[in-house]
Amino acid sequence: MSAPQRPCNFYRAAAYSSDESVGFLMKRIMNSIVYQADKRLEAHGLTNAQWGPLLHLKKAGRCGVAELARSLQIDAGAMTRLLDRLEKKGLCKRVRSTEDRRVVQVEITPDGEDAIAEVPAVLAEVLNAHLTGFSKTEWEALKTYLRRMLDCGEALRVADAAVETPAARPTKKTHA
Repeated sequence: MSAPQRPCNFYRAAAYSSDESVGFLMKRIMNSIVYQADKRLEAHGLTNAQWGPLLHLKKAGRCGVAELARSLQIDAGAMTRLLDRLEKKGLCKRVRSTEDRRVVQVEITPDGEDAIAEVPAVLAEVLNAHLTGFSKTEWEALKTYLRRMLDCGEALRVADAAVETPAARPTKKTHA
């Protein structure tokens, strides 16, 4: 295992500009991708938010609402509302566990599978349009750079979680 690297010093508060922020640029790119995907998915009766749970259910099979929310990085309340809309459209259904009535699983329906059949083609079209002018080497390099940023972010999350664990916090002493 290599020694931890010190953070870069590319950005400085005195000269900070959102136009040069990697995060701001990635957010603008994601907004553009979502907009284009929504525009194209409308013809299939889906929104960008709706295809994620359906595709996850198709690949993973039946799963719990909390697991689905975690997987898609959506809070449980928003996931419940999203599933309400998908269930109303007949694209998924909730199934109560026979072993534990408190447990509710979600599964994709045949109509849901039909609805997402064209999603991979739509997403490929949108992403390819956003990569117009990139060479295959540049595309591979971009993915490598983004994965490295994700790894750095994950290392920060793990470090933050270690600091936030109850064992790491001092306990308060009470006086009797």
